[in-house]
Amino acid sequence: MFVLTSISDLIPIDPKDFTKPTPDAIKDNIHSKYSNKVLQQVGLCICVFDIEKISDGLIGHGSGIVYVHVDFRLLVFRPFKGEILQGRIIRSDENAIKIGLEFFEDITAPAPTSLFEDTTFDAKELSWVWTPEGGDGELYFDLGEVIRFRVESEEWHDRSPQAPGSEDSGKDDQPPYSLLVSMQQSGLGLTMWWDEERAEEAEQSHSPT
Repeated sequence: MFVLTSISDLIPIDPKDFTKPTPDAIKDNIHSKYSNKVLQQVGLCICVFDIEKISDGLIGHGSGIVYVHVDFRLLVFRPFKGEILQGRIIRSDENAIKIGLEFFEDITAPAPTSLFEDTTFDAKELSWVWTPEGGDGELYFDLGEVIRFRVESEEWHDRSPQAPGSEDSGKDDQPPYSLLVSMQQSGLGLTMWWDEERAEEAEQSHSPT
């Protein structure tokens, strides 16, 4: 789910930060620039993992700002294809289930193609419903429930400014990084479905014959 990415960048240190230890001032400025931001084809930056090298500082003319060249590593969110993750359902409609983690919400399970067979949308409840073959009743993908899913692919959209009238000028509403996921195998979907099933199996295995 998380990877380390090496970055080399020129980091400014404002005079107001001169009272801080240099590594702390550098980390604060790296966090300000990178944390919770998406680097194209890299992932969602979480935080500084470590600093590998710091150059001598150069003072900017007239500003007093010191610029240092820094080699550092960032902790980045970028799960691999096939990885199993866990989040919560944040909304559903007739086209998809949207899933969120504590720090990332651009996760989509296209419906019904990425869900179990015999899954339909209940427009009244605004929820997808799975009716397992040979199972008892209906299983709802309820809002707010903990859900387990498989990463199928990732999508990237460059959010850098585009010239008016260009083909990409109308794509600002698309997230810079998003995941497409599925729930089509045993153990995926709401975690409580499988927890209850395992509890029943354990109870049966310990019951007297």
